[in-house]
Amino acid sequence: MKNRSMTRRLIFSLTATLIVFWLLATIAGMFVMQDEFGEIFDGSLQATTERLTPLVVDDVLQSAEVSDARRQQSLNESTHKGYLTYQVRDATGKVILHSHDVSATPFVAPLKRGFFQDDVSRFYTVPAVNNTIFVQVADSLAHRTEAAVEGGLALLLPVLVLIPVSIIGIWLIVRRSIEPVNDLREAIAGKDSGNLAPIELSTLPRELQPIVTSVNRLLERLRSTLKAEREFTANSAHELRTPLAGALAQTQMLKSELRSEGSKSRLALIEASLQKLIRLVEKLMQLARAEAKIGTSNEAADLGKVLELVIEDFNRASETDGRIRYSRAKAATLVRPVSEDAFAIVLRNLIENALIHGDQQAPVKISLEPGGTVRIANDGPVLGADELVSIRQRFSRGKTTSPGSGLGLSIATELASQMGATLELKSPATNASTGFESILHFS
Repeated sequence: MKNRSMTRRLIFSLTATLIVFWLLATIAGMFVMQDEFGEIFDGSLQATTERLTPLVVDDVLQSAEVSDARRQQSLNESTHKGYLTYQVRDATGKVILHSHDVSATPFVAPLKRGFFQDDVSRFYTVPAVNNTIFVQVADSLAHRTEAAVEGGLALLLPVLVLIPVSIIGIWLIVRRSIEPVNDLREAIAGKDSGNLAPIELSTLPRELQPIVTSVNRLLERLRSTLKAEREFTANSAHELRTPLAGALAQTQMLKSELRSEGSKSRLALIEASLQKLIRLVEKLMQLARAEAKIGTSNEAADLGKVLELVIEDFNRASETDGRIRYSRAKAATLVRPVSEDAFAIVLRNLIENALIHGDQQAPVKISLEPGGTVRIANDGPVLGADELVSIRQRFSRGKTTSPGSGLGLSIATELASQMGATLELKSPATNASTGFESILHFS
């Protein structure tokens, strides 16, 4: 199932809820407006009728000598079309006068004071001259409905602006509200074997504090576990080295005391096996330390000095025979928050591979370049692309008869990844047609 955005879900839900409530409020407001408009229109209808009555009665009485047709024409010429229409009727219901925009057909309203309503209009009747003249004014119900609808539409129009504005506003509010969640996420994401310090986010909301507490407890257990594992690895390495070194020493002493060539040859085989076992134990201990995630450090270290110390150690060993050629570019520095021990393990494995598997008569070139790049190149046969991939695997030695365990490159690759570096393998070497090159790139 595709992961859903909590922010998007909140924006959609809150905006939809806001719009629904606005629509419900608008509908309720339309009903309230309709009632209120009804009261206002009724008041206006009644006031208009009562004010019109004396004028109409006076006009009728003063114009008694004028024919009905002439009086009707004169009155109609002075009126204009409006929302209110009227009729003046006598006691028999006959229409004496009427608005020019209504017919002479009598209104359906009865001849008695008060309101009356049918499906089309609402009427108000006022009697005069001892109930001999009745003035009736009609107000169209369509006019009232139109006013209520227009009022409702006026309330709905803000929704068109409300939707985009509310989305932007809610997005800003939600984004600000979930900032502590993002801070906690980034703090947790930054934790690895090299950084297991407790999370200190005192400004987090109360709802997130239990999560911080639980994560800190987990980090504490991880620190304890890794510490115990590293201590076990270090102790195991020491405990294994001691008896193996003792057995090798006793074997070498016994070899020097024996006179029989057959016994010496057998002891030589035993000595070689012990030396191979010591190298294998050393590699296994390095692999265990690599799996214990020792690559990073909380403090920056000058790895350039570590590189020079490792090269100096190799130059002091008789088996290197002065084959190492080291160069350092001007102003080339390599300072990173990396474990010096892990960096030294990577260098030793890469340099050992170059010395053992390269041409024994050719030098091993090591260089430190600006930007944090270490190159280790040796001469030898060219390796294919598939072989460059396979030799990174554990216990994979490629096509070689040289001694080794097949763990050096896998250890170097693992530790390089932990140190935030990439280990590139090239064959042939840079600017050469033969050889092999290991390039350690630090970001």
